[in-house]
Amino acid sequence: MQKNNNKPKQKDFLKHYAFTAIKTAGVFLGVMFCLISCKQEVLPKPKGMLSLEYDKPVYEKSIAECGFSFQKNKYALLKKALKKHKCGYIINYPNLNASMYLTYRAVNNDLRKLLTDAQNLTQEHVVKADEIIPKEYVNDAHKVYGMFYDVLGNAASQSQFYVTDSVRHFLLGSIYFNAKPNYDSIYPAAKYLQRDMRHLMETIRWEKDESTIFK
Repeated sequence: MQKNNNKPKQKDFLKHYAFTAIKTAGVFLGVMFCLISCKQEVLPKPKGMLSLEYDKPVYEKSIAECGFSFQKNKYALLKKALKKHKCGYIINYPNLNASMYLTYRAVNNDLRKLLTDAQNLTQEHVVKADEIIPKEYVNDAHKVYGMFYDVLGNAASQSQFYVTDSVRHFLLGSIYFNAKPNYDSIYPAAKYLQRDMRHLMETIRWEKDESTIFK
């Protein structure tokens, strides 16, 4: 009886077919893996600061009727504040949607209280602020002493200061935006205003004649 030799050949064919299929599948998967891994990795877009340009500040002298003068940015609007304070002023920045507020107090044996009130006003922003950086200011030549506060984060006021001659004069300043604070979006404007406030603070002079009129 003649043996059937087709079965071994059939087995060899099936083995060869299976090996070829596995090899082809492996190559295909390898190509797909390379295509996927070669694609540029998608990363979340980082937060960016607004790149805005503002007019270069030009400073001019202003004299307050309550006995002090300072230099302010000519592009800002200065007016008296309609408050109960005897001497208060608002420096308005229409293009930045912000204002700087100045409040003057005559020292009457209450310097400690005035200092405490000014410091408490700054501390009110601690809850919203990421950090408050105090910077001492001393000008012996003109008897101007005080503190500048750089407030970081979504606080209502990003910069504040107070100055005094320790005898007769006390002045408090603060910056507020006329919108809900978002530090990332207002950062360029906040830094611009901060430079203006520092300049104003550093140019304060106590006038000898307190009857001088406001200009």
